[in-house]
Amino acid sequence: MRERRRIVILGAAGRDFHNFNVVYRRDPAVEVVAFTAAQIAGIAGRRYPPELAGPLYPDGIPILDEAALDAVIRREAVHQVVFAYSDVPHPHVMHLASRALAAGADFILLGPQATQLRARVPVIAVSAVRTGCGKSQTSRYLAGLLKEKGLRVGVVRHPMPYGNLGDEAVQRFADEADLDAARCSLEEREEYEPHLALGNTVYAGVDYSRILALAEAENDLILWEGGNNDFPFFRPDWHIVLVDPLRAGDEDSFHPGEATLRMADTVIIGKTDSAEADDVTRLQASVRRLNPGANLLRAASPARLDDPAAVAGKRVAVVEDGPTVTHGGMAFGAGWLAARRAGAEIVDPRPWAAPEMAAAYARHPQLGAVLPALGYTEAQLRDLRATLDAMPVEAIVSASHIDLKRLLAPGKPVVRARYDYEETESPGLAGRLESFLQTHPCAS
Repeated sequence: MRERRRIVILGAAGRDFHNFNVVYRRDPAVEVVAFTAAQIAGIAGRRYPPELAGPLYPDGIPILDEAALDAVIRREAVHQVVFAYSDVPHPHVMHLASRALAAGADFILLGPQATQLRARVPVIAVSAVRTGCGKSQTSRYLAGLLKEKGLRVGVVRHPMPYGNLGDEAVQRFADEADLDAARCSLEEREEYEPHLALGNTVYAGVDYSRILALAEAENDLILWEGGNNDFPFFRPDWHIVLVDPLRAGDEDSFHPGEATLRMADTVIIGKTDSAEADDVTRLQASVRRLNPGANLLRAASPARLDDPAAVAGKRVAVVEDGPTVTHGGMAFGAGWLAARRAGAEIVDPRPWAAPEMAAAYARHPQLGAVLPALGYTEAQLRDLRATLDAMPVEAIVSASHIDLKRLLAPGKPVVRARYDYEETESPGLAGRLESFLQTHPCAS
C-alpha cells in the first residue's frame, strides 16, 4: 500500500480547519499529523475531535504550538506544510516556508479553486486587505438594504471556534440568548451582536459545508462577512473588498490581503473622512495597479459618541475593537478619534495594565494610549476589567461592537463610540447592489 502523504497545517482555528474539511478529511492518500496554532490564545494543546476529523482520524488530530513546527516536521517525517491563516506580512509567510524547507518539507498554499464551496443561493462576500478596514459596518449596511427589500439574509461569519470544537461545528445565532448559551468570547460577541441587533441571523462554526446547507435552506441570499483579510470560504457572486487609507501601502504587503484585493469585483476605499487626501489618492492608484478591472468606490466611516457631553473635558479610558488594534496593526481606532473630537483627555492605560493586558502591549508595540477589547479567555476578560477599574478616569469610551457595560459592569460610566458605513458618492454601494439584484434575482 502506498505511503500516505504526511501533512502539517499551520493555522489559527479558522482557515486551517476549513482547508482540512474540504480538501483532506476524506482523502485516504493523505494523513494530517497535526495542526499548529498562532495568533489566538488558548488554541494550542487541544485536539481537532474525531467527530469532526472523520473516520480516517479515530483519535482526532493534535493542535500544537507553531513554535514546535521544525521539530514536528522532523519527528513525524512530514512531507508538506500547508499555510492557512491570515493578516500576516508577506515576509512572515516566507520565514515559515524557509523553516519548512530547511526541515525537509514542501510548503504550499491552498487557493479559492480548491477551498471555496458553491451555494444554491446568491452570495455577496465582504472581505478586506487588513483587519479593521470596515467589513462589519459594510456588511451591516448591505444587510439593511437587503432586508428593506423583504429578502431573508443569512450572515455567515468567518470562523471563531474558541471553545469546544465538537459543540461548535454548526452555530446559529438569532438573539443574545444564543450567544450566552454558546459561551461566546468577547471577540465573537463583537462580531455577532451588531447583526443580531438589526434582526439578522448569524451562522458560524467549524464545518462550513454543513453551515452552508443550513444557511441556504433558511435564506434567499447569503452575506459572507470575512475575518481578518482572508478570502471567502464560499464562491461569491459579488466580491467586495475594503482597503484602508490610514494604512496605505498595506494593500500589497500582507497575506492573503493582496490576493483578496486582486480577486475583488468591487473595491471600497473606506475611512475617507479621517484620512489624508494624499493617502486616499495614493491608495487609489495602488488599487488600479493591482486590480485594474475592479469597480472602485469611496466611502466614509464617521465615528460618533452616544453622549459627547458626558466626556467633554474629562479623563477617559478608550477601549477599541480588539483585532483592529492587535494583529490589525492600528495604534488606535474609532474610539480614540471620537473621544479626541469630543474634547476628552485620554489617559494612557499602560501604567495600570493587569498582566494579560501588559502582555498584549508587549506583543503589539504599535498600540497607543488605548485598551484592546480582548476576551479570548476568562483571564483576558478579567484583566481588561481590572485595568479599567484601576485607571484614574471619570468615564470609559468604548468602540467595541458589544455592550461593554453589560458584559463587564465596570464601576464607571461607559459612553459608546459607534461607526457606520456612509456613502460619499452616487450611485455608490447601494446602486451597485441594485444592479447585482437585477442580474441575481432572489426568491423571497
